[in-house]
Amino acid sequence: MNPIEVSHVAKSFATTQAVADVSFEVHRGEIFGLLGPNGAGKTTTIRLILDIFKPEKGTVSILDGPMTEAKKDRIGYMPEDRGLYQDIALDRCLIYLGTLKGLSKIEVLNRLEEYLERFDLADHRKKKVEELSKGMQQKAQIINTVLHHPELIIIDEPFTALDPINTQLVKDLMQELRNQGTTIIMSTHQMHQVEELCDRIVLIDEGRDVLYGNLEAIRRQYSGNAVLVRAAGELPSIAGTEIVRQHNGTFKLKLAEGTSPQEVLSGLIAQEVLLEKFEIAIPSVSEIFIRVVEEGDK
Repeated sequence: MNPIEVSHVAKSFATTQAVADVSFEVHRGEIFGLLGPNGAGKTTTIRLILDIFKPEKGTVSILDGPMTEAKKDRIGYMPEDRGLYQDIALDRCLIYLGTLKGLSKIEVLNRLEEYLERFDLADHRKKKVEELSKGMQQKAQIINTVLHHPELIIIDEPFTALDPINTQLVKDLMQELRNQGTTIIMSTHQMHQVEELCDRIVLIDEGRDVLYGNLEAIRRQYSGNAVLVRAAGELPSIAGTEIVRQHNGTFKLKLAEGTSPQEVLSGLIAQEVLLEKFEIAIPSVSEIFIRVVEEGDK
């Protein structure tokens, strides 16, 4: 059984339908992207998974069944809004929160030292949380999420306020945890991070799942309507194409309906163009995101 199985859940608040019909599964030991525009229903879906909200219809299975108190110690959850106690020292805060997840104080101290060093917070351990920068607080939240070694992690906007160096630290940690068998759900608007980290995704729009599956398969599904071409010399006009972008000498050609990449290649060869590069353009996650959402708004 999968660590998370969501089947046709719905949830409304007064007259607002936050989630209308969402279904997906999260496989063990993967990083799964939960995506969608603002107000799409992502946070409500997360709260349904965690049993913070009860669905009006549909079902949620987490770690092989309904949520229980015992299961909460097997889950690490980091909401987008910071949840650390602001007016106490960082180490005291993390020690207390760690013990709430079933760890002894000694276990917390042994694990905490490694994480504080890794995230360059060791010298700041005695500062009050409110005295830390936003980036430091974000790193502290991530430590709190993983300190008890959960088998399931649900993390909302993990890279907020982080500079490139600390972003890479968090990405390395997430990939290490996945390699160790930890299941991770990541909700973020940073599509390039999704592209780099996620194995599979679900895209929610207006409370419904509109795109779901293996990330690379989805990208291949949406490819084929454009090619990337670089030539030695001028690029001639090719029937059935439109130049939509040029970058460092590489042209992106959008193909008209009914025009195949093979026809474009044949046309270039027929005109004796010396090609340095020719490949089908695989769209970015951001491009797919925008396309699917815009099509759903029509």
